[in-house]
Amino acid sequence: MTLPERVKMVEVGPRDGLQNEPIQVPTAVKIELINRLAEAGLPVVEATSFVSPKWAPQMGDNAAVMAGIRRQPGVAYPVLTPNLKGCEAALAAGAEEVAVFGAASESFSQRNINCSISESLDRFAPIMAAARQHHIRVRGYVSCVLGCPYEGDIAPAAVAAVAGRLYAMGCYEISLGDTIGVGTPGKAKAMVEAVAARVPVAGLAAHFHDTYGQALANIYAVMALGVAVIDSSVAGLGGCPYARGASGNVASEDVLYLLNGLGIETGVDLDRLVAAGQYISDFLGRPSGSKVARALAGKAPGDAQ
Repeated sequence: MTLPERVKMVEVGPRDGLQNEPIQVPTAVKIELINRLAEAGLPVVEATSFVSPKWAPQMGDNAAVMAGIRRQPGVAYPVLTPNLKGCEAALAAGAEEVAVFGAASESFSQRNINCSISESLDRFAPIMAAARQHHIRVRGYVSCVLGCPYEGDIAPAAVAAVAGRLYAMGCYEISLGDTIGVGTPGKAKAMVEAVAARVPVAGLAAHFHDTYGQALANIYAVMALGVAVIDSSVAGLGGCPYARGASGNVASEDVLYLLNGLGIETGVDLDRLVAAGQYISDFLGRPSGSKVARALAGKAPGDAQ
């Protein structure tokens, strides 16, 4: 077993983490969070989403966020774009990288975007064309790679088929999302092995939720297969919408602590990352969802706040 010497951490907190917050997070707070994350050394900070405000009101200030951030040299600030209209708005706002989102579950695709997997992927063709025209990169997300709230287990072959199509369309990297956090290391390993037959491992990323406390174990398992890109969310922002009260995104601080302990280079400063997590946690009025951050603050994870 050989682990990567270096891992690229992709920070999704400002978008995936904040998009479902019940209170409106001010634009200035989002901008400050993004700036702090970039200054901590994160090479990728997913900034916002150009989805209709009707579906994602929290991201309605997307253009203002893009205009307000201090862009650090060497840092990417991708944005989610579900359709051509969103992509065009993102380009107008100065986006230099966009992301598209597919699912490995037919039921999930039908219930969430009212179309089949194949139809959803067809919708991305105009985005890919626009991206090529403007010389920007497109990242692909695949949700429900280890389980679906409607179908249960998802066959690795189904994940491989969707990931393969996204890669063939021109996505430079495919992020494999355990949307409901039900995966375990053996299943995560089998899924990545199946996908790697269609997409080079160097083009794969792990986006594992921690609903059942398995995210770090799953990350370790797929890193052993060569996956060297890990999505995470500062302070564990973003719950699991299909399991009330459950944790969602794995905390960036916890991922970094694991990587540091393994001697894997990231270029990310843990103290600065913890401080960024504390900043947004203080604003939201709740403890950080990161076990590492809480331990470093002198509080055991189970302590009352």
